[in-house]
Amino acid sequence: MIAAILSLTVLGAVLGIALGIANKFLKVEGNPVVEELVAMMPGSNCGQCGFPGCTGAAEAIVAGTAAATCCPPGGKALASAIAAKLGLTVDLSALGDDGPKIAVVSEELCIGCCRCSKVCPTDAIIGAAKQVHNVFREACTGCESCIDKCPTEALAMKPVPVTLQHWVMPRPLSA
Repeated sequence: MIAAILSLTVLGAVLGIALGIANKFLKVEGNPVVEELVAMMPGSNCGQCGFPGCTGAAEAIVAGTAAATCCPPGGKALASAIAAKLGLTVDLSALGDDGPKIAVVSEELCIGCCRCSKVCPTDAIIGAAKQVHNVFREACTGCESCIDKCPTEALAMKPVPVTLQHWVMPRPLSA
């Protein structure tokens, strides 16, 4: 029994040291500009841009194969920040930006099919089979991937409700 414990301990230590050395010598350096763009993006990896996640979109933007406006959940604010970061000129007139939105479930129409919760990249939709679902406001990024999957159209995108935590004083009108 002691021999087995001792041999597994030695094996674990040797393999741990080997992995540490391999990490040191085989480390792949990424593009720091891509990493900065990924940090700016919503991080929901929804795929609305046509790329596999936010990292793929950031790589395409840096490579020049995608526009700075390719992220629908980011809206105008993200597009202008990316353009400023990369020194690009971008036409924001084509983007419709109604502000941040979240998914809302209509309890009368929800049949509990769980299709929406399976496609949500942030697990913001909760509910069991044949039970009414609900959306966590804090977790929903507004990617709209759940809207197309709902067979009863029980999901809709609504503006983020104003609460004490989210209220911003409007700018005064210029005279």
